[in-house]
Amino acid sequence: MSRLARIVPAILTDDPGKLKAMVRQAEAFTTYVQFDIMDGQFVPSRSITCQQLAAVFMKLGWEAHLMVEHPEEYIECFKQAGAQKIVFHYEATPSPEKVISQARDLGLGVGLALNPETPVSAILTLADDVDSVLFLSVHPGFYGSQFIAEVLDKVAELGRARPGLEIGIDGGIKEANIARVARSGVDVIYIGSAIFLETNPAESFRRLQALAGEGSQ
Repeated sequence: MSRLARIVPAILTDDPGKLKAMVRQAEAFTTYVQFDIMDGQFVPSRSITCQQLAAVFMKLGWEAHLMVEHPEEYIECFKQAGAQKIVFHYEATPSPEKVISQARDLGLGVGLALNPETPVSAILTLADDVDSVLFLSVHPGFYGSQFIAEVLDKVAELGRARPGLEIGIDGGIKEANIARVARSGVDVIYIGSAIFLETNPAESFRRLQALAGEGSQ
C-alpha cells in the first residue's frame, strides 16, 4: 500500500488584493497552505512579497516556497510574518547547509526543493538535515504548467534511499493524474491552479483529496 497523500493548497499571485481573497477562500476548506514566492530572477515570474503577505491577517498555518536566489536573505522576514516552515531550492544557493542552519536557528521547519533536472543523488547528504524534500514536477514559476511524469521515478528513488523522509510534489497535478501521483509514494501533494482557478475551490479541493485517497489504496 502507498502512503496516504494529503493535499496542501498552493497560493500563487502577484496581486495583494487577490492574495487576501485566496486566503479567505482557503480558510473555508483547509487549515494549512503554501505560499509561492518568486523573485523574477531564479524564476522568470514575480509574486507577492514577504511584506505583502505579512499584512494579511489569516487563521491558516503556512509555509513559504522560496523560488528565489539568495534564500538566506528572505528567511528572517518570513519567520516574522508567521511562516512555520520555509522550502528553498537546492539550485538557488551554493551553501544549502548555511540556509538550513539559519532556518533552524530561527525555529523554522525546513524543506529542500528540487527542480525537475536535479538528480536525487545531489541532495542525499542533505536529506537527513531537513524535514522534507519537494520535487518540482514542472519547470517552476508559472501556474498551469505541464506535468513532468519522469519526476515520479525520483520520488520512488528517494523513498527507497530515505524511507522515513517526508516527500512532496508540486506542479501540474490535476484530477486526471492525481491518483497516479498518489500511488508514487508521496506524502504531500501541492496543488495550485486545479484548486484556485476552478469555479468552486473548496469543492475542487475535496474532490482532489478523495481522488488522492483512492490512488493511495
